[in-house]
Amino acid sequence: MNIDRTASGGISNYLTPPVMIVGMHRSGTSFLTGSLQLAGLELGEHSEWNRHNQKGNRENQEIVAFHDMILARNGFAWDNPPPGPLSWTEEEVASAHRWMEQYKSEARWGFKDPRSLLLVEGWLALLPNLQFVGIFRHPEAVSRSLRKRGRITEEQALGLWRSYNSRLLDLHNQRKFPLLCFDEDEQVLHEKLDEVCAELGLKAPPDERFFSAELKHHKARKSSIPQELKALYRALREVAR
Repeated sequence: MNIDRTASGGISNYLTPPVMIVGMHRSGTSFLTGSLQLAGLELGEHSEWNRHNQKGNRENQEIVAFHDMILARNGFAWDNPPPGPLSWTEEEVASAHRWMEQYKSEARWGFKDPRSLLLVEGWLALLPNLQFVGIFRHPEAVSRSLRKRGRITEEQALGLWRSYNSRLLDLHNQRKFPLLCFDEDEQVLHEKLDEVCAELGLKAPPDERFFSAELKHHKARKSSIPQELKALYRALREVAR
């Protein structure tokens, strides 16, 4: 992943660097984002309920539509990821600046959309000091969850897992941000999350946690997945908290 910082933009209008929550669909990003929100991260307008997640995916629909637009203009989509970085038009850069204006007085803000991993180079060109927090999940658990949601084959689901999580690992290798594994025991996961909140300058999360069993009802089972995916999952576990 070659990060391009040549586009115009900057972070001088913001009190602190914004936080991008990164990770693949169905991998715990809603849990992570909701938890950071409880600790004080401002999300702006966001979803608090949908049919696939009773607590909401915590995504800003304006930014989801923005990402979809850039992907579609280049012939891609969330389930048809581009093979490499995509350039943004001047109008798309301007749209991103307009969207960010709402946060210029916020002490700590961020956003989450799994598509961000497919367009991260454009965001870094606008916000070179952008901070990241990531999360990942076992490929089989993600595959089962995706297949339950819609018409997608196991091969397609595992291919998407590889595409998104390869980008996640590449980004982590360059930026060294906090990375969590959603497969951890709930107590261990919360202990590591508390450390991340402290590092981001957020308050201690409340006793009432965002986590619920509904967020994690598709668990990995013993099965045969490609060795390439096993190796990628192991690599992510090695660099995770």
